[in-house]
Amino acid sequence: MVSAELPAKLADIIRDFKKHTSKQIIKLIDQENESRRNWLLFRFAYNGKYIQRVQDYKVWQDGYHGIACDRIEILLQKLDYIHDNPVRAGIVAEQEHYLYSSASNYAGLSGLMEISILNLGVA
Repeated sequence: MVSAELPAKLADIIRDFKKHTSKQIIKLIDQENESRRNWLLFRFAYNGKYIQRVQDYKVWQDGYHGIACDRIEILLQKLDYIHDNPVRAGIVAEQEHYLYSSASNYAGLSGLMEISILNLGVA
């Protein structure tokens, strides 16, 4: 008998994504010549220290807040929010100055990667 798989629930997808990326992040920190290695590992270990289900490191915060980007206004708001994260963190003064962001592409500059700019019909 062949059993049909049920569609994955968003919570399961997010859980699996966080689990996989956490392992990869820790692995890369261990492998790369990262100047902040000890600090990063200390922070991740501290974040999980008092949580019984965490074995070594806690990279991600618990939960997720899915928001349907079903209108252009919401999509633009979320894109701007993401682009503004490095500014709010005090890493850069302008969104387009953050090297690992698509904000530079949206500002008409070249970024690290070629991306597809969303054509949202908004000037």
